[in-house]
Amino acid sequence: MSGLLENKVALVTGGGSGIGRAISQTLAREGAKVAVADFNEAFGQECVELIKASGGEAVFLKVDVTQEDQVKQMVEGTVSAFGKLDVACNNAAVSRGSGPIHQFTKDVFDQTLEMCLTNTWLCMKHEIEAMLAQGGGAIVNISSNASLRGQAYNTAYASAKGGVNILTKSSAAEYGSQGIRINAISPGVIRTPGLEKYFEEQPKMAEGLKKVAVMNRLGEPEEIAEAVAFLASDRASFITGQLLSVDGGGAVRG
Repeated sequence: MSGLLENKVALVTGGGSGIGRAISQTLAREGAKVAVADFNEAFGQECVELIKASGGEAVFLKVDVTQEDQVKQMVEGTVSAFGKLDVACNNAAVSRGSGPIHQFTKDVFDQTLEMCLTNTWLCMKHEIEAMLAQGGGAIVNISSNASLRGQAYNTAYASAKGGVNILTKSSAAEYGSQGIRINAISPGVIRTPGLEKYFEEQPKMAEGLKKVAVMNRLGEPEEIAEAVAFLASDRASFITGQLLSVDGGGAVRG
């Protein structure tokens, strides 16, 4: 049986580790040729080698997705390597700080917006251009449940991801008639290396975070990746402009 993304070319930003690595590997398993884009060369190259070891095709592209010239080169590099761009997953994001609003510096707020919202817009700008040239494609942005109801002491990140939601919906309205579907996934609490490190430092937080989901457990990176693969595939051919929470029911808990 062929995979969901057979003969497709996919680009994953922040694709070297954590949720991004799971997405890269899952898209490759489903038949896509994958461009793994990441600022961390060691993680990115390791992900490429894992994909190749499993029989897939992948290349690594080093990129800072806050820099438009590098984003442009990233998309061009994907097309140069594989001939086209069918699927893009904009996963890369870094929150620069947390705390009360009145203690936030403008620099920290601006940096968080740049690394969680503006970077997604920059990637979409150039991904869409490539997809228009070939007659269509699918984009999946990674948002956060912090964007749904707000999140105390995490205002910059929640605001940025709220922006990603509207960016997704607005752009879907612009490009739906031109063959480009654009959706977003809102992860709940996912077991990533970064979260595991946090648990080591704050062991009492682990049980509390498990209870965020009505399923009373953490999510796994692969569970986000499976949703990305579906939304990127032709099985989701009539779905665009949607935000899908993959959170074990966290968004519906009272």
